[in-house]
Amino acid sequence: MTKAEFLSVFKKKLSALPRKEREEGLRFYTEMIDDRMEEGLSEEEAVAAVGDPGKLADQILGEYFPDAKPQRSPGKGLQVLLLILGFPLWFPLLIGGFAVVLSLYVTLWAILITFWAVFVSLLVSGAALALAAVVLLISGKVLPGIAVLGAGLVCAGLSIPAFMGSKAATDGTLLLTRKFLGRMAARKEAIR
Repeated sequence: MTKAEFLSVFKKKLSALPRKEREEGLRFYTEMIDDRMEEGLSEEEAVAAVGDPGKLADQILGEYFPDAKPQRSPGKGLQVLLLILGFPLWFPLLIGGFAVVLSLYVTLWAILITFWAVFVSLLVSGAALALAAVVLLISGKVLPGIAVLGAGLVCAGLSIPAFMGSKAATDGTLLLTRKFLGRMAARKEAIR
């Protein structure tokens, strides 16, 4: 902690004191830090040797206001009470939000399955039409055989971009899933 940071924390904690007493305290600890720095300590070492500014300010406030009780921040009891009382409000929102996220996720995977089904159907159609074209050509129906072979080649050709699109969509969804699960794990750790 630097000297400026120390004095800033110290000044904020002493805001309840009259200005004159607050300035006296700031001068006292400024001189104390400066003296230690003159003795050869670095700024951070001098500040550390003086002590914690919050505890020092609390000591001064305790001497200035001996009858005052230290202020307490609301504890876990209040948080638990608010959670219990707010249960009828937050629980349906939590469940509803979870259901929406789950339904969107299931829909996304259903769309991916559809993409893969289109790819497979184009590939199978291309192979089946090529086989039908061979049968037509062997049976002497040249013009219909060429037309069916062209349709098979078109289906086989369309299966290539269908495969690339399906693969890209699947990779993107898997990446999105990993990021989402990573954030959920990080939030769970932050709560602990």
